[in-house]
Amino acid sequence: MHLREIAFHIAPGAQAVLLLDQPGWHGSAELVVPSNITLMPLPPRCPQLNPVEKNVWQFMRDNWLSNRIFKSYDDIVEHCCFAGNQLVEQPWRIMSLGLRQWAHGF
Repeated sequence: MHLREIAFHIAPGAQAVLLLDQPGWHGSAELVVPSNITLMPLPPRCPQLNPVEKNVWQFMRDNWLSNRIFKSYDDIVEHCCFAGNQLVEQPWRIMSLGLRQWAHGF
């Protein structure tokens, strides 16, 4: 469903390249990839290439998720949703967390 939603927003005739890490479900034979999306897996154990792993989750932990005792699984999910929604309201923060100096130098 997530890939279908991304594909829907791609301009007609355009192709999107989606970078992704390598958990098992990203390479599942059951995964249906729309024709206007190309998946490009990142090398394993390279967090410096994946700003979500290195920066975004750390920012969310530092600002909204650390130093807590969660009451239940649902409490964890609720706090993670809250943190995600807080971050979505700060697109400038997402952009700054995702910047890689080496990628913008050319």
